[in-house]
Amino acid sequence: MTSYETVIGLEIHAQMNTKTKMFCACSNDSFGAKPNVNVCPICMGFPGMLPATNKKAIKKGVRTALAFRCNIPEFSKFDRKNYFYPDLPLGFQISQFDEPVSEKGYVEIETKEGLKKIGITRVHIENDAGKLTHTNGGSLVDFNRAGSPLMEIVTDPDMRSSEEAKTFAKMVQAILRTIGTSEADMEKGMMRFDASISTRPHGETKLYPRAEIKNLNSFRSLETALEYEIKRQINLWEEGNPLDGDITVGWLDDQQKTKLLRDKESSADYRYFPEPDLPPLVMDPQEIEEMKANIPELPLEKRQKFIEKYNISEEEALFFSEDPKLADFFEEVAETTKEPQKSASFVGTILLGRLKNDNKNLQDCQITAQQMAQLVTLVEEGAISNNQAKGVVFEAMFETGKDPEKIIEEKGLKQVSDTGAIEAIVDQVLSENPSAVEDFKTGKGNVLGFLIGQVMKASKGQANPGMVNEIMRKKLS
Repeated sequence: MTSYETVIGLEIHAQMNTKTKMFCACSNDSFGAKPNVNVCPICMGFPGMLPATNKKAIKKGVRTALAFRCNIPEFSKFDRKNYFYPDLPLGFQISQFDEPVSEKGYVEIETKEGLKKIGITRVHIENDAGKLTHTNGGSLVDFNRAGSPLMEIVTDPDMRSSEEAKTFAKMVQAILRTIGTSEADMEKGMMRFDASISTRPHGETKLYPRAEIKNLNSFRSLETALEYEIKRQINLWEEGNPLDGDITVGWLDDQQKTKLLRDKESSADYRYFPEPDLPPLVMDPQEIEEMKANIPELPLEKRQKFIEKYNISEEEALFFSEDPKLADFFEEVAETTKEPQKSASFVGTILLGRLKNDNKNLQDCQITAQQMAQLVTLVEEGAISNNQAKGVVFEAMFETGKDPEKIIEEKGLKQVSDTGAIEAIVDQVLSENPSAVEDFKTGKGNVLGFLIGQVMKASKGQANPGMVNEIMRKKLS
């Protein structure tokens, strides 16, 4: 029986986090804004209006390409990509065709077989279209997003499963956030995918006709749509009727299936020609080298460092390294406390668990990394118990933003670690519970927990549990 191989390539569109749009001075922040308020004659394509290139957007595009280890040619240019759609006010898109701002790089991802390089064909810069909202009475057009600066990240057809594609997409999002070129927030429409997929008999190397799945806006829809299309195309092979030409399909999320939209356009259909209203881009090689030197530690490098330096698990390291703000937060706590595993537990479980429960992000949290480090240190020093730290103290910190020492003082929670004081409470508990002492001596070890509980109760939970356990065992022996 013939087996089949999947071949996947992605085009990732990411909105750059500049203050203004790609070719005009309109605000680039339209999330939650009223429709059609961030527009002007330039991004609306009024006659006689001329675009001007956003220099910061160019630099962010180049910075992204450098993070993907791309080559940056000294010369590049913009081109007109001609197509007609109701939310494209110019009647064409200003993009890059044969001389883009970068080419030939790669991104490494972690797979079951180890590290794998996914080739980057190019990263090029373009402007976005607007947004259509379809209703029973017609379609509504919002041009706020029209003209926003986009990076289009085009991969080689190097992925062989939907899981690899999702892993790669997550890595790209993490890199963009780490280097600060895009928020890549899919809930705000700042990152979306076009996925090209074909299948072929195992052992063959040529590329067969592909289906391009348009405008996927979540990791889940990316993976699910690819899984559906893989099964559909293999069924076509088995029926003796594989794809005979490139097609474009849409993903129907409510029906969990793809729908044929049209035959796939070729570059000739777009009638590319050099954009006459914009000068070519000429890069300064020295500036490119300086930008390359300023690329920060990337997620995969940070993940490996967390494993080797802090001795935390691969799962924890991956979790912390995927979000740059979280990675920095954890690293500051771990460096301050010199207790990385305890820090990973407090940050990854206690803090993020509460944030998730409240549907909040780390940037919404009042607790600083230094405060979290203080809390971990207080537990390690025996000033408070682990339970107190994770319970009443952490909750008060989360609600008020106060330092843990202040909360401990206000609530009278400072842990008793004085040997004499604890011995006195232990002696009192033993004298008040002679039958429990006798039971312990006759081999009923479970009463030890009862006796320790009585000491903690008598001390109002402030006795050092470790010292109580040690002193109680010593007295009973």
